[in-house]
Amino acid sequence: MKTYFTSSNFLNVTIICNLLGHKYQTKRKITNHFSEYKCSCCGKEMTDDSHGRLTKLTPELLEINETLRMIFQKKKLHFQNS
Repeated sequence: MKTYFTSSNFLNVTIICNLLGHKYQTKRKITNHFSEYKCSCCGKEMTDDSHGRLTKLTPELLEINETLRMIFQKKKLHFQNS
């Protein structure tokens, strides 16, 4: 089922997030130190940067995270088989 926001509903969600802050939930764990997050209220997506701060998830960072996740899984699998 798709969820659609009307302009007034979306405006209310945006105001709530601006006043009270976002409610980030872990969307995907990349490695032990990096994760992707999504706000359960407005749908804003964030990821960790190299300093441990949250930054906006751009297509470039999404590709970097996917590559990092594949490398981490291969390394983990290699150590388990050794």
